[in-house]
Amino acid sequence: MELLIILLLVFMIIAALNALEGKDLLSSVVSLSAVGFGLSVAFLVMGAPDIAIVQVVVEILTLIILIRATIRHDLTTVAEGTEFFGLLVGVVLLFVVFLFGLEAVKALPPFGAPIMDAVASAPSRYYLEHGLKETGAANIVTSVILDYRAYDTLGEATVLFTAILGALAILRGRPLKKKKKG
Repeated sequence: MELLIILLLVFMIIAALNALEGKDLLSSVVSLSAVGFGLSVAFLVMGAPDIAIVQVVVEILTLIILIRATIRHDLTTVAEGTEFFGLLVGVVLLFVVFLFGLEAVKALPPFGAPIMDAVASAPSRYYLEHGLKETGAANIVTSVILDYRAYDTLGEATVLFTAILGALAILRGRPLKKKKKG
Protein backbone atom coordinates (compact mmCIF):
# COMPACT_ATOMS: atom_id res chain seq x y z
CA MET A 1 0.00 0.00 0.00
CA GLU A 2 2.89 2.36 0.72
CA LEU A 3 4.18 1.90 -2.81
CA LEU A 4 0.76 2.80 -4.19
CA ILE A 5 0.65 5.97 -2.09
CA ILE A 6 4.15 6.93 -3.26
CA LEU A 7 3.14 6.37 -6.90
CA LEU A 8 0.02 8.48 -6.38
CA LEU A 9 2.14 11.27 -4.88
CA VAL A 10 4.52 11.14 -7.84
CA PHE A 11 1.54 11.26 -10.22
CA MET A 12 0.09 14.27 -8.38
CA ILE A 13 3.44 16.09 -8.43
CA ILE A 14 3.80 15.50 -12.18
CA ALA A 15 0.24 16.70 -12.78
CA ALA A 16 0.85 19.79 -10.62
CA LEU A 17 4.01 20.63 -12.56
CA ASN A 18 2.10 20.13 -15.79
CA ALA A 19 -0.57 22.54 -14.49
CA LEU A 20 2.09 25.14 -13.74
CA GLU A 21 3.93 24.77 -17.03
CA GLY A 22 0.92 24.27 -19.32
CA LYS A 23 0.79 26.21 -22.58
CA ASP A 24 -2.89 27.09 -22.33
CA LEU A 25 -5.34 27.49 -19.48
CA LEU A 26 -7.54 24.52 -20.35
CA SER A 27 -4.71 21.99 -20.10
CA SER A 28 -3.65 23.54 -16.79
CA VAL A 29 -7.20 23.20 -15.44
CA VAL A 30 -7.38 19.54 -16.47
CA SER A 31 -3.97 18.86 -14.90
CA LEU A 32 -5.03 20.58 -11.70
CA SER A 33 -8.15 18.41 -11.58
CA ALA A 34 -5.97 15.33 -12.06
CA VAL A 35 -4.18 16.32 -8.84
CA GLY A 36 -7.48 16.50 -6.98
CA PHE A 37 -8.76 13.21 -8.33
CA GLY A 38 -5.43 11.59 -7.47
CA LEU A 39 -5.88 12.88 -3.93
CA SER A 40 -9.35 11.33 -3.76
CA VAL A 41 -7.91 7.97 -4.87
CA ALA A 42 -5.24 8.34 -2.17
CA PHE A 43 -7.96 8.93 0.43
CA LEU A 44 -9.73 5.81 -0.79
CA VAL A 45 -6.54 3.75 -0.54
CA MET A 46 -5.93 5.03 3.00
CA GLY A 47 -9.39 3.88 4.07
CA ALA A 48 -11.24 7.20 4.20
CA PRO A 49 -14.08 6.80 1.67
CA ASP A 50 -16.14 9.63 3.20
CA ILE A 51 -13.35 12.14 2.61
CA ALA A 52 -12.75 10.69 -0.87
CA ILE A 53 -16.41 11.30 -1.77
CA VAL A 54 -16.26 14.91 -0.57
CA GLN A 55 -13.01 15.41 -2.52
CA VAL A 56 -14.60 14.04 -5.72
CA VAL A 57 -17.64 16.30 -5.35
CA VAL A 58 -15.47 19.36 -4.75
CA GLU A 59 -13.21 18.44 -7.69
CA ILE A 60 -16.14 18.02 -10.06
CA LEU A 61 -17.61 21.38 -9.07
CA THR A 62 -14.22 23.06 -9.28
CA LEU A 63 -13.56 21.53 -12.68
CA ILE A 64 -16.90 22.76 -14.01
CA ILE A 65 -16.34 26.27 -12.68
CA LEU A 66 -12.76 26.52 -13.94
CA ILE A 67 -13.58 25.13 -17.37
CA ARG A 68 -16.41 27.62 -17.75
CA ALA A 69 -14.14 30.48 -16.71
CA THR A 70 -11.33 29.20 -18.94
CA ILE A 71 -13.46 28.79 -22.04
CA ARG A 72 -14.84 32.29 -21.55
CA HIS A 73 -11.35 33.87 -21.46
CA ASP A 74 -9.15 31.48 -23.42
CA LEU A 75 -10.67 30.44 -26.70
CA THR A 76 -8.76 27.50 -28.04
CA THR A 77 -9.49 25.81 -31.33
CA VAL A 78 -8.56 22.35 -32.42
CA ALA A 79 -6.12 22.37 -35.30
CA GLU A 80 -6.36 19.97 -38.23
CA GLY A 81 -4.03 17.43 -36.69
CA THR A 82 -3.42 16.67 -33.07
CA GLU A 83 -0.04 16.28 -31.53
CA PHE A 84 0.70 12.55 -31.23
CA PHE A 85 2.96 12.91 -28.20
CA GLY A 86 0.31 14.83 -26.24
CA LEU A 87 -2.31 12.24 -27.09
CA LEU A 88 0.02 9.43 -26.07
CA VAL A 89 0.83 11.10 -22.73
CA GLY A 90 -2.88 11.66 -22.08
CA VAL A 91 -3.75 8.03 -22.79
CA VAL A 92 -0.88 6.78 -20.62
CA LEU A 93 -1.91 9.04 -17.71
CA LEU A 94 -5.52 7.92 -18.06
CA PHE A 95 -4.38 4.28 -17.95
CA VAL A 96 -2.22 4.94 -14.87
CA VAL A 97 -5.14 6.59 -13.03
CA PHE A 98 -7.32 3.64 -14.02
CA LEU A 99 -4.75 1.22 -12.57
CA PHE A 100 -4.55 3.22 -9.32
CA GLY A 101 -8.33 3.17 -9.03
CA LEU A 102 -8.41 -0.55 -9.75
CA GLU A 103 -5.84 -1.22 -7.02
CA ALA A 104 -7.83 0.91 -4.60
CA VAL A 105 -10.99 -1.05 -5.32
CA LYS A 106 -9.11 -4.36 -4.96
CA ALA A 107 -7.90 -3.25 -1.52
CA LEU A 108 -11.48 -2.88 -0.28
CA PRO A 109 -12.89 -5.85 1.66
CA PRO A 110 -15.42 -8.06 -0.15
CA PHE A 111 -19.02 -6.94 0.04
CA GLY A 112 -20.66 -8.21 3.19
CA ALA A 113 -17.42 -9.40 4.82
CA PRO A 114 -17.04 -8.35 8.45
CA ILE A 115 -13.98 -6.18 8.77
CA MET A 116 -14.28 -5.56 12.50
CA ASP A 117 -12.82 -8.96 13.39
CA ALA A 118 -9.57 -8.12 11.61
CA VAL A 119 -8.68 -5.28 13.96
CA ALA A 120 -9.28 -5.86 17.65
CA SER A 121 -8.96 -2.20 18.66
CA ALA A 122 -11.05 -0.74 15.86
CA PRO A 123 -13.11 2.33 16.77
CA SER A 124 -16.15 0.66 15.24
CA ARG A 125 -16.09 -2.05 17.93
CA TYR A 126 -16.03 0.67 20.61
CA TYR A 127 -18.92 2.48 18.93
CA LEU A 128 -21.00 -0.70 18.82
CA GLU A 129 -20.30 -1.62 22.43
CA HIS A 130 -20.68 1.83 24.03
CA GLY A 131 -22.81 3.79 21.53
CA LEU A 132 -26.20 3.27 23.13
CA LYS A 133 -24.97 3.99 26.68
CA GLU A 134 -22.91 7.09 25.84
CA THR A 135 -25.14 8.76 23.26
CA GLY A 136 -28.62 7.48 23.97
CA ALA A 137 -29.27 7.05 20.23
CA ALA A 138 -30.86 3.73 19.26
CA ASN A 139 -29.47 4.02 15.74
CA ILE A 140 -25.70 3.44 15.85
CA VAL A 141 -25.14 5.22 12.52
CA THR A 142 -26.80 8.35 13.86
CA SER A 143 -24.73 8.23 17.03
CA VAL A 144 -21.48 7.89 15.09
CA ILE A 145 -22.28 10.66 12.62
CA LEU A 146 -23.77 13.16 15.06
CA ASP A 147 -21.98 12.37 18.32
CA TYR A 148 -18.62 10.68 17.83
CA ARG A 149 -17.71 12.31 14.50
CA ALA A 150 -19.73 15.50 14.71
CA TYR A 151 -16.86 17.82 13.79
CA ASP A 152 -15.97 15.67 10.79
CA THR A 153 -19.60 15.72 9.62
CA LEU A 154 -19.80 19.48 10.16
CA GLY A 155 -16.60 19.97 8.17
CA GLU A 156 -17.86 17.86 5.26
CA ALA A 157 -21.19 19.69 5.21
CA THR A 158 -19.37 23.04 5.28
CA VAL A 159 -17.15 22.04 2.36
CA LEU A 160 -20.13 20.89 0.29
CA PHE A 161 -22.16 24.00 1.14
CA THR A 162 -19.28 26.31 0.27
CA ALA A 163 -18.64 24.49 -3.02
CA ILE A 164 -22.31 24.79 -3.99
CA LEU A 165 -22.39 28.49 -3.09
CA GLY A 166 -19.23 29.08 -5.11
CA ALA A 167 -20.67 27.24 -8.09
CA LEU A 168 -23.89 29.24 -7.92
CA ALA A 169 -22.01 32.53 -7.62
CA ILE A 170 -19.81 31.83 -10.63
CA LEU A 171 -22.39 30.15 -12.84
CA ARG A 172 -24.97 32.91 -12.37
CA GLY A 173 -25.66 34.44 -15.75
CA ARG A 174 -26.13 38.04 -14.71
CA PRO A 175 -25.08 39.92 -11.59
CA LEU A 176 -27.54 40.95 -8.93
CA LYS A 177 -28.85 44.49 -9.27
CA LYS A 178 -28.80 46.93 -6.39
CA LYS A 179 -32.13 48.39 -5.32
CA LYS A 180 -32.44 52.17 -5.63
CA LYS A 181 -33.45 54.06 -2.53
CA GLY A 182 -36.11 56.66 -2.61
